[in-house]
Amino acid sequence: MFLTEFFGLFSLSAFSMWGFLMAFFFNAFVYSLNTKRNSTLFVSSFVMMVSYTISDYFLTWLSIRTANYLDWALYDLATIAVLLIAYYLIKKTSSSFLYLIVGLTINSLLFLLMYIDVFLLNNRTPWIFWDIYTFTINVVDLIMIIALIVDRDFLGLHTLKSKLISLFKTTELNQIQ
Repeated sequence: MFLTEFFGLFSLSAFSMWGFLMAFFFNAFVYSLNTKRNSTLFVSSFVMMVSYTISDYFLTWLSIRTANYLDWALYDLATIAVLLIAYYLIKKTSSSFLYLIVGLTINSLLFLLMYIDVFLLNNRTPWIFWDIYTFTINVVDLIMIIALIVDRDFLGLHTLKSKLISLFKTTELNQIQ
């Protein structure tokens, strides 16, 4: 609750939407210069910008009912599906792609847990999970924005993924023998 009390829920949402918009503009500029034409950065940043614009508070204010955590989880899962379809069609990826998939998965999981806590368990008293939720959602959004701009494995996710895959392969080989 500290982040939302300090910045306000609206401004954090607007910051994320603005960040994805700027990442899209940056990648559109880089794409137009033929610097990174063969990557999915342009498509990924476009998908993220559209997703965050659609799910932003501006559009939920215009709807008949207010969006809740389940709606946001579904937006993120739909965004993951669109990103995977784009990957399937383009057959190329960038360093940021894994960051987007992992980030959206974390966000959707947290949205689902908040939905369960608030709507199914009817918890109305703030507790530590609400602070963890607020902090993590905003940090993950920031990491995804940075990943779209720098397109580098700055947290070592690709290295971790490679190590986990090799660990599972060696474990499978040991079990077969």
